[in-house]
Amino acid sequence: MLPTTIAGSLPKPAWLVEPAQLWAPWRFSGEELERAKRDAALVVLKEQETAGIDIVTDGEQFRQHFVHGFLERIEGLDFVNKKRIGIRAERYEADCPRVVGPVARPGPIHSAEARFMRAHTGRQLKFTLPGPMTIVDTIADEHYGDRPRLAMEFGRILNEEARELEAAGVDVIQLDEPAFNVYLEEVEEWGIEALHRAFEGLKCKTAVHICYGYGIKANIDWKSTLGDKWRQYERTFPVLAKSRVDQISLECAGSRVPIEVLGLLEGKEIMVGVIDVATPEIETPEAVAQTIRRAMEVVPVERIIPCTNCGMVPLSREVSMGKLRALGAGAAIVRAELGTG
Repeated sequence: MLPTTIAGSLPKPAWLVEPAQLWAPWRFSGEELERAKRDAALVVLKEQETAGIDIVTDGEQFRQHFVHGFLERIEGLDFVNKKRIGIRAERYEADCPRVVGPVARPGPIHSAEARFMRAHTGRQLKFTLPGPMTIVDTIADEHYGDRPRLAMEFGRILNEEARELEAAGVDVIQLDEPAFNVYLEEVEEWGIEALHRAFEGLKCKTAVHICYGYGIKANIDWKSTLGDKWRQYERTFPVLAKSRVDQISLECAGSRVPIEVLGLLEGKEIMVGVIDVATPEIETPEAVAQTIRRAMEVVPVERIIPCTNCGMVPLSREVSMGKLRALGAGAAIVRAELGTG
Protein backbone atom coordinates (compact mmCIF):
# COMPACT_ATOMS: atom_id res chain seq x y z
CA MET A 1 0.00 0.00 0.00
CA LEU A 2 1.14 3.56 -0.81
CA PRO A 3 4.02 2.53 -3.09
CA THR A 4 6.34 5.48 -3.55
CA THR A 5 7.94 6.66 -6.78
CA ILE A 6 9.50 9.74 -8.36
CA ALA A 7 8.29 11.73 -11.35
CA GLY A 8 11.51 11.48 -13.31
CA SER A 9 14.86 13.21 -13.14
CA LEU A 10 17.34 13.34 -10.28
CA PRO A 11 20.47 15.55 -10.07
CA LYS A 12 23.52 14.09 -11.77
CA PRO A 13 26.80 13.64 -9.85
CA ALA A 14 29.31 16.49 -10.14
CA TRP A 15 31.79 14.21 -11.87
CA LEU A 16 29.30 13.69 -14.72
CA VAL A 17 27.99 17.25 -15.28
CA GLU A 18 28.16 20.71 -13.73
CA PRO A 19 25.96 20.54 -10.58
CA ALA A 20 22.56 22.25 -10.29
CA GLN A 21 22.54 23.23 -13.96
CA LEU A 22 19.59 22.29 -16.15
CA TRP A 23 20.67 20.36 -19.27
CA ALA A 24 24.35 20.66 -18.37
CA PRO A 25 26.89 19.35 -20.90
CA TRP A 26 28.65 16.04 -20.25
CA ARG A 27 32.17 16.06 -18.80
CA PHE A 28 33.16 12.96 -20.81
CA SER A 29 32.67 11.53 -24.28
CA GLY A 30 32.66 8.17 -26.04
CA GLU A 31 32.87 4.95 -24.04
CA GLU A 32 34.14 6.85 -21.01
CA LEU A 33 30.87 8.81 -21.00
CA GLU A 34 28.79 5.64 -21.27
CA ARG A 35 30.60 4.12 -18.27
CA ALA A 36 30.10 7.34 -16.31
CA LYS A 37 26.37 7.36 -17.07
CA ARG A 38 26.04 3.75 -15.88
CA ASP A 39 27.92 4.58 -12.70
CA ALA A 40 25.64 7.57 -12.08
CA ALA A 41 22.55 5.44 -12.68
CA LEU A 42 23.73 2.94 -10.08
CA VAL A 43 24.32 5.75 -7.58
CA VAL A 44 20.83 7.22 -7.93
CA LEU A 45 19.30 3.73 -7.91
CA LYS A 46 20.95 3.03 -4.56
CA GLU A 47 19.86 6.43 -3.25
CA GLN A 48 16.25 5.67 -4.15
CA GLU A 49 16.34 2.21 -2.58
CA THR A 50 17.98 3.54 0.59
CA ALA A 51 15.32 6.26 0.86
CA GLY A 52 12.52 3.71 0.65
CA ILE A 53 11.33 4.39 -2.89
CA ASP A 54 9.36 1.39 -4.13
CA ILE A 55 9.08 2.06 -7.88
CA VAL A 56 12.53 3.18 -8.94
CA THR A 57 13.85 4.85 -12.11
CA ASP A 58 17.20 5.66 -13.71
CA GLY A 59 16.74 9.30 -12.64
CA GLU A 60 17.30 10.18 -16.32
CA GLN A 61 21.07 9.86 -15.78
CA PHE A 62 21.52 8.73 -19.38
CA ARG A 63 19.93 11.90 -20.83
CA GLN A 64 20.75 15.61 -20.82
CA HIS A 65 17.19 16.69 -21.64
CA PHE A 66 13.97 14.82 -20.95
CA VAL A 67 12.68 15.43 -24.50
CA HIS A 68 15.77 15.89 -26.65
CA GLY A 69 17.53 12.95 -25.01
CA PHE A 70 14.99 10.70 -26.73
CA LEU A 71 14.83 12.67 -29.97
CA GLU A 72 18.58 12.73 -30.63
CA ARG A 73 18.34 9.34 -32.31
CA ILE A 74 15.21 10.00 -34.35
CA GLU A 75 15.59 10.42 -38.10
CA GLY A 76 14.08 13.49 -39.75
CA LEU A 77 15.32 15.91 -37.08
CA ASP A 78 18.16 18.42 -37.48
CA PHE A 79 20.02 18.91 -34.20
CA VAL A 80 22.91 20.78 -35.83
CA ASN A 81 20.93 23.79 -37.03
CA LYS A 82 18.54 24.30 -34.15
CA LYS A 83 15.89 27.00 -34.14
CA ARG A 84 14.97 29.17 -31.17
CA ILE A 85 11.23 29.02 -30.61
CA GLY A 86 8.71 29.81 -27.91
CA ILE A 87 7.38 26.70 -26.17
CA ARG A 88 4.58 25.96 -23.68
CA ALA A 89 2.43 28.71 -25.22
CA GLU A 90 5.43 31.08 -25.43
CA ARG A 91 6.17 30.77 -21.69
CA TYR A 92 9.86 30.67 -22.54
CA GLU A 93 12.19 30.20 -25.48
CA ALA A 94 14.45 27.23 -26.20
CA ASP A 95 16.82 26.13 -28.94
CA CYS A 96 14.99 23.20 -30.50
CA PRO A 97 15.75 20.68 -33.25
CA ARG A 98 14.05 21.24 -36.60
CA VAL A 99 11.79 18.69 -38.26
CA VAL A 100 13.17 18.55 -41.80
CA GLY A 101 11.74 15.24 -43.06
CA PRO A 102 9.62 12.23 -42.11
CA VAL A 103 10.34 11.17 -38.54
CA ALA A 104 11.39 7.58 -37.91
CA ARG A 105 13.11 5.48 -35.25
CA PRO A 106 15.95 3.53 -36.87
CA GLY A 107 16.50 1.32 -33.83
CA PRO A 108 16.24 0.97 -30.03
CA ILE A 109 16.97 4.09 -28.01
CA HIS A 110 16.71 3.27 -24.31
CA SER A 111 16.24 -0.51 -24.13
CA ALA A 112 19.90 -1.20 -23.23
CA GLU A 113 19.61 1.29 -20.37
CA ALA A 114 16.40 -0.38 -19.20
CA ARG A 115 18.04 -3.82 -19.24
CA PHE A 116 20.97 -2.41 -17.25
CA MET A 117 18.64 -1.01 -14.60
CA ARG A 118 16.57 -4.19 -14.51
CA ALA A 119 19.71 -6.25 -13.86
CA HIS A 120 20.59 -4.12 -10.81
CA THR A 121 17.31 -3.89 -8.90
CA GLY A 122 14.63 -6.25 -7.70
CA ARG A 123 12.15 -3.43 -7.19
CA GLN A 124 9.52 -2.32 -9.65
CA LEU A 125 11.16 -0.33 -12.43
CA LYS A 126 9.67 2.69 -14.16
CA PHE A 127 10.99 4.28 -17.34
CA THR A 128 10.01 7.78 -18.47
CA LEU A 129 9.66 9.06 -22.01
CA PRO A 130 8.45 12.42 -23.38
CA GLY A 131 4.80 12.40 -24.44
CA PRO A 132 3.66 13.13 -28.01
CA MET A 133 2.14 16.55 -27.31
CA THR A 134 5.17 17.72 -25.33
CA ILE A 135 7.48 16.47 -28.09
CA VAL A 136 5.70 18.44 -30.82
CA ASP A 137 5.77 21.52 -28.57
CA THR A 138 9.55 21.19 -28.11
CA ILE A 139 10.61 20.92 -31.76
CA ALA A 140 10.45 23.33 -34.70
CA ASP A 141 8.31 21.65 -37.36
CA GLU A 142 9.29 22.60 -40.90
CA HIS A 143 7.95 19.49 -42.60
CA TYR A 144 4.49 18.33 -41.46
CA GLY A 145 2.73 21.62 -40.73
CA ASP A 146 0.16 19.70 -38.71
CA ARG A 147 0.68 19.23 -34.96
CA PRO A 148 -1.91 16.45 -34.47
CA ARG A 149 -0.47 14.47 -37.39
CA LEU A 150 3.07 14.91 -36.09
CA ALA A 151 1.94 13.86 -32.60
CA MET A 152 0.47 10.64 -34.02
CA GLU A 153 3.74 9.94 -35.79
CA PHE A 154 5.56 10.28 -32.51
CA GLY A 155 2.88 8.17 -30.82
CA ARG A 156 3.82 5.40 -33.27
CA ILE A 157 7.55 5.88 -32.59
CA LEU A 158 7.01 5.91 -28.83
CA ASN A 159 4.99 2.71 -29.08
CA GLU A 160 7.86 0.98 -30.86
CA GLU A 161 10.19 2.05 -28.07
CA ALA A 162 7.73 1.25 -25.27
CA ARG A 163 7.21 -2.31 -26.48
CA GLU A 164 10.96 -2.91 -26.32
CA LEU A 165 11.18 -1.35 -22.86
CA GLU A 166 8.42 -3.65 -21.67
CA ALA A 167 10.29 -6.64 -23.10
CA ALA A 168 13.40 -5.46 -21.21
CA GLY A 169 11.53 -5.87 -17.92
CA VAL A 170 10.13 -2.39 -17.26
CA ASP A 171 7.07 -2.49 -14.99
CA VAL A 172 5.74 1.05 -15.57
CA ILE A 173 6.15 3.20 -18.68
CA GLN A 174 5.43 6.87 -18.07
CA LEU A 175 4.95 9.58 -20.67
CA ASP A 176 5.76 13.10 -19.50
CA GLU A 177 3.17 15.63 -20.68
CA PRO A 178 3.68 19.06 -19.08
CA ALA A 179 2.04 20.42 -22.24
CA PHE A 180 -1.26 18.94 -20.99
CA ASN A 181 -1.44 21.80 -18.46
CA VAL A 182 -1.05 24.36 -21.25
CA TYR A 183 -3.03 23.24 -24.32
CA LEU A 184 -6.22 22.22 -22.59
CA GLU A 185 -8.50 22.01 -25.64
CA GLU A 186 -5.91 20.05 -27.63
CA VAL A 187 -5.71 17.43 -24.87
CA GLU A 188 -9.28 16.42 -25.64
CA GLU A 189 -9.04 16.99 -29.41
CA TRP A 190 -5.95 14.86 -30.05
CA GLY A 191 -3.70 14.59 -26.99
CA ILE A 192 -5.42 11.53 -25.49
CA GLU A 193 -5.53 9.78 -28.87
CA ALA A 194 -1.78 10.29 -29.23
CA LEU A 195 -1.24 8.80 -25.75
CA HIS A 196 -3.33 5.78 -26.67
CA ARG A 197 -1.26 5.33 -29.81
CA ALA A 198 1.93 5.36 -27.75
CA PHE A 199 0.60 2.83 -25.23
CA GLU A 200 -1.12 0.53 -27.72
CA GLY A 201 -0.70 -3.18 -26.94
CA LEU A 202 1.29 -2.77 -23.71
CA LYS A 203 0.63 -5.11 -20.80
CA CYS A 204 2.75 -3.25 -18.23
CA LYS A 205 1.38 -0.31 -16.23
CA THR A 206 1.05 2.93 -18.18
CA ALA A 207 1.31 6.41 -16.68
CA VAL A 208 1.14 10.04 -17.71
CA HIS A 209 2.94 12.74 -15.74
CA ILE A 210 1.30 16.17 -15.88
CA CYS A 211 2.90 19.00 -13.96
CA TYR A 212 3.61 22.71 -13.81
CA GLY A 213 7.25 22.19 -14.73
CA TYR A 214 10.67 22.24 -13.12
CA GLY A 215 11.35 24.71 -10.32
CA ILE A 216 12.91 27.25 -12.70
CA LYS A 217 12.15 30.99 -12.88
CA ALA A 218 10.01 30.85 -16.05
CA ASN A 219 7.73 28.25 -14.51
CA ILE A 220 7.57 29.90 -11.10
CA ASP A 221 6.68 33.23 -12.74
CA TRP A 222 3.98 31.53 -14.84
CA LYS A 223 2.44 29.86 -11.81
CA SER A 224 2.20 33.23 -10.08
CA THR A 225 -0.25 34.31 -12.83
CA LEU A 226 -2.63 31.37 -12.36
CA GLY A 227 -4.61 32.80 -9.46
CA ASP A 228 -5.47 31.50 -6.01
CA LYS A 229 -6.52 28.10 -7.38
CA TRP A 230 -4.88 26.27 -10.26
CA ARG A 231 -7.72 24.73 -12.25
CA GLN A 232 -5.98 23.26 -15.31
CA TYR A 233 -6.49 19.72 -14.03
CA GLU A 234 -10.24 20.31 -13.84
CA ARG A 235 -10.30 20.59 -17.64
CA THR A 236 -8.16 17.56 -18.44
CA PHE A 237 -8.90 15.04 -15.68
CA PRO A 238 -12.44 14.15 -16.81
CA VAL A 239 -11.02 13.25 -20.22
CA LEU A 240 -8.11 11.32 -18.70
CA ALA A 241 -10.52 9.44 -16.42
CA LYS A 242 -12.11 7.96 -19.55
CA SER A 243 -8.74 7.10 -21.08
CA ARG A 244 -6.94 3.75 -21.08
CA VAL A 245 -3.99 5.14 -19.09
CA ASP A 246 -3.51 3.41 -15.72
CA GLN A 247 -1.80 6.12 -13.65
CA ILE A 248 -2.13 9.92 -13.66
CA SER A 249 0.00 12.42 -11.73
CA LEU A 250 -0.71 15.83 -10.26
CA GLU A 251 1.04 18.38 -8.06
CA CYS A 252 -0.23 18.67 -4.49
CA ALA A 253 2.78 19.80 -2.44
CA GLY A 254 3.32 23.56 -2.35
CA SER A 255 0.73 24.07 -5.08
CA ARG A 256 -2.64 25.77 -5.37
CA VAL A 257 -4.32 22.78 -6.93
CA PRO A 258 -7.64 22.09 -5.15
CA ILE A 259 -7.34 18.63 -3.59
CA GLU A 260 -10.90 17.89 -4.72
CA VAL A 261 -9.73 17.45 -8.32
CA LEU A 262 -8.48 14.01 -7.30
CA GLY A 263 -12.11 12.94 -7.32
CA LEU A 264 -12.25 13.54 -11.09
CA LEU A 265 -9.93 10.57 -11.69
CA GLU A 266 -12.34 7.85 -10.70
CA GLY A 267 -10.88 4.39 -11.15
CA LYS A 268 -7.32 5.60 -11.83
CA GLU A 269 -4.19 5.10 -9.78
CA ILE A 270 -3.01 8.58 -8.84
CA MET A 271 0.60 9.70 -8.45
CA VAL A 272 0.05 12.32 -5.78
CA GLY A 273 2.81 14.92 -5.74
CA VAL A 274 3.85 15.20 -2.08
CA ILE A 275 7.31 16.71 -2.68
CA ASP A 276 7.63 20.32 -3.91
CA VAL A 277 10.48 20.49 -6.43
CA ALA A 278 10.29 24.29 -6.76
CA THR A 279 11.99 24.92 -3.42
CA PRO A 280 15.24 23.72 -1.85
CA GLU A 281 13.47 23.41 1.50
CA ILE A 282 13.31 19.74 2.46
CA GLU A 283 9.91 18.54 3.59
CA THR A 284 9.55 16.81 6.94
CA PRO A 285 8.19 13.26 6.85
CA GLU A 286 5.15 14.52 8.75
CA ALA A 287 4.44 17.15 6.08
CA VAL A 288 4.56 14.42 3.44
CA ALA A 289 2.28 12.25 5.55
CA GLN A 290 -0.20 15.11 5.91
CA THR A 291 -0.39 15.61 2.14
CA ILE A 292 -1.08 11.89 1.75
CA ARG A 293 -3.82 12.09 4.40
CA ARG A 294 -5.44 14.99 2.53
CA ALA A 295 -5.50 12.89 -0.64
CA MET A 296 -7.04 9.99 1.29
CA GLU A 297 -10.01 12.22 2.14
CA VAL A 298 -10.88 12.28 -1.57
CA VAL A 299 -9.78 8.93 -3.03
CA PRO A 300 -9.25 5.40 -1.63
CA VAL A 301 -5.75 4.84 -0.26
CA GLU A 302 -5.37 1.81 -2.53
CA ARG A 303 -5.19 4.14 -5.53
CA ILE A 304 -2.60 6.58 -4.12
CA ILE A 305 1.06 6.50 -5.20
CA PRO A 306 3.05 9.15 -3.27
CA CYS A 307 5.40 10.88 -5.71
CA THR A 308 7.43 14.01 -6.38
CA ASN A 309 5.68 16.91 -8.12
CA CYS A 310 8.15 16.84 -11.00
CA GLY A 311 11.80 16.08 -11.75
CA MET A 312 14.48 17.27 -9.34
CA VAL A 313 17.43 17.76 -11.70
CA PRO A 314 17.74 21.55 -11.00
CA LEU A 315 18.24 20.87 -7.27
CA SER A 316 21.44 19.90 -5.47
CA ARG A 317 22.03 16.22 -4.77
CA GLU A 318 21.93 16.91 -1.02
CA VAL A 319 18.50 18.53 -1.26
CA SER A 320 17.25 15.85 -3.63
CA MET A 321 18.38 13.06 -1.32
CA GLY A 322 16.72 14.77 1.64
CA LYS A 323 13.47 15.00 -0.27
CA LEU A 324 13.69 11.33 -1.28
CA ARG A 325 14.13 10.33 2.36
CA ALA A 326 11.17 12.50 3.37
CA LEU A 327 9.04 10.87 0.67
CA GLY A 328 9.87 7.36 1.85
CA ALA A 329 9.52 8.18 5.55
CA GLY A 330 6.26 10.10 5.11
CA ALA A 331 4.62 7.20 3.30
CA ALA A 332 5.88 4.84 6.03
CA ILE A 333 4.17 6.99 8.69
CA VAL A 334 0.79 6.65 7.00
CA ARG A 335 1.28 2.91 6.37
CA ALA A 336 1.96 2.46 10.09
CA GLU A 337 -1.19 4.41 10.94
CA LEU A 338 -3.15 2.10 8.66
CA GLY A 339 -1.53 -1.00 10.15
CA THR A 340 0.12 -1.98 6.87
CA GLY A 341 3.66 -0.73 7.53
